[in-house]
Amino acid sequence: MKYLYDVPAPAKLNLFLHVTGRREDGYHLLQTVFVFIDLADQLQFELRNDGLICRQTSLPGIDHDSDLIVRAARALQKATGTAKGATIHVQKNIPAGGGLGGGSSDAASTLVALNRLWQTGLSRGELQQLALPLGADVPVFVFGQNTFAEGIGEAFTACRVPGQAYLVFQPKLGIPTPAIFTDSALCRNTPLVTVQDVQQSLSLPMPEASLISQPAFFGHNDLEAVACRQHPGLQQLVDWLAARQVKARMTGSGACFFAPFRSYEDALQIKHELETALPAFNQGALVPVERIIAARGLARHPLHDWVKN
Repeated sequence: MKYLYDVPAPAKLNLFLHVTGRREDGYHLLQTVFVFIDLADQLQFELRNDGLICRQTSLPGIDHDSDLIVRAARALQKATGTAKGATIHVQKNIPAGGGLGGGSSDAASTLVALNRLWQTGLSRGELQQLALPLGADVPVFVFGQNTFAEGIGEAFTACRVPGQAYLVFQPKLGIPTPAIFTDSALCRNTPLVTVQDVQQSLSLPMPEASLISQPAFFGHNDLEAVACRQHPGLQQLVDWLAARQVKARMTGSGACFFAPFRSYEDALQIKHELETALPAFNQGALVPVERIIAARGLARHPLHDWVKN
């Protein structure tokens, strides 16, 4: 048995995000496609036999006991009755509060890694049930495949997504998710689509072009219009990118945006061109861009095969 695991916790993008309704209890009904990318946090777990969960890395603004990583580990302990513990180190690479799912991904990788390290033997479905109280996005990372998600985010269907690369734009801004979902201007009646609709649209061949061209988007992100109205600097970013022939969309409830490309080489070329122009944009920007990240899309979660179905 290996007593130390060093594992990734990949970021996600929402290729689209439709708000299709609202339940009487206030929860919003959604449809979205989650895609994993190779931008990832890195987590290290060392086996302990004293039952303690110790996050050794100090994370600014994240209290030890309220950290999703620690809560996930303790939830697995409680569910299985194991007497084992873990020392945990964290390397954060995913921007916090950007709609990239970093905290949720960390929690899911914790459940999957410790389920294996502790030999607790829970199935994927059991881990997904354990993940749901930790946060709405945590189960999809345990599901481990690019996913068409419905309902309040708990109903999953594996979704084929063409191999693509992405540029991720990280504005110097954090957006509280409740501020978006409670906005009276939020569209809450987008018509339902099917996973077949999505896959057919995403699989349409692109015309050959001598210049870099982007794959077409499917649908839209209903949260984006609200975020851009609340924070005009985000619309300024979208317009700046559009003027350079780059179509971008917000992921989740923001504040990060992304743009898809056919290849990683295409993404890198556009990244270089945009970074050259970025200082001039940031001088007059209401919301400066901190970082442009090039990432590859993943066919599935790196830890997918660590869990039995």
